[in-house]
Amino acid sequence: MLTPSIFGRDMFDDFFGFPLYDDKDFRKMEKKLCSGKDKNLMKTDVKEQEGSYELEMDLPGFKKDDVKVALENGYLTVSAEKENGEEKGDGKYIRRERYFGKCQRTFFVGEDVEQEDIKGEFKHGILKLSIPKKEQKPAAGEKRYIAIEG
Repeated sequence: MLTPSIFGRDMFDDFFGFPLYDDKDFRKMEKKLCSGKDKNLMKTDVKEQEGSYELEMDLPGFKKDDVKVALENGYLTVSAEKENGEEKGDGKYIRRERYFGKCQRTFFVGEDVEQEDIKGEFKHGILKLSIPKKEQKPAAGEKRYIAIEG
């Protein structure tokens, strides 16, 4: 059955549905690893500016308190976690299409970038980070070539 793309299926789902191809075990495993709804989460744009990189990440439905940004060993990790909501005793869901759970993405920004240098803002479900450009020092033992004129 064809369904609109807003329900998370693509055109290849039906193509591989013929009887000779059985992927039930794979779909069960994939469902355990990710809900299928999270593939549209954390879409990110990175723009290079004169002295910095601007990162914009879509986090629809998350609040500022749900989002954590960490910098460790030159890697910037953005993680977001939303509670299920059923533990609060609000009732039982009949159908659930909105995402809950945890997701994260990691970007290498360089080991010379310090936590204090990164500026962040979260408004209307969009996280904006400004990461300054830093000159990386060559690692010890790394080959450096000298330009020869003439």
